[in-house]
Amino acid sequence: MTSRILAIAIDCRQPDALARFWCAALGYELTRHWRDAVGLEYLEITGDGPMLLFQPVGEDKVVKNRLHLDLAPVAGTQADEVRRLCELGATLVADEPSFPWIVLADPEGNEFCVLPPR
Repeated sequence: MTSRILAIAIDCRQPDALARFWCAALGYELTRHWRDAVGLEYLEITGDGPMLLFQPVGEDKVVKNRLHLDLAPVAGTQADEVRRLCELGATLVADEPSFPWIVLADPEGNEFCVLPPR
């Protein structure tokens, strides 16, 4: 018996805003809002890849992610994709010439990498 990844859960202060960023970044769509037993609202977005679940938390992100997403452009160059994501609200964290990835952060500071097209 094995398991499968159902969703990648992302803790965030503003689930609506972060879901909008990731929908635009990945071409996903908002597919579900739901509330838990204490009334917290969760958002799910889906597209061509794993579902992302945005769950509200009371604290800001303060340390480096232990898990992050690696993205690659479907069309265009890595530089074009980095530029597009920054226009959507991402920020540049690191662009080390000796590595093939560029590290960005989403609007809530969650790091992710952009690699060259595959």
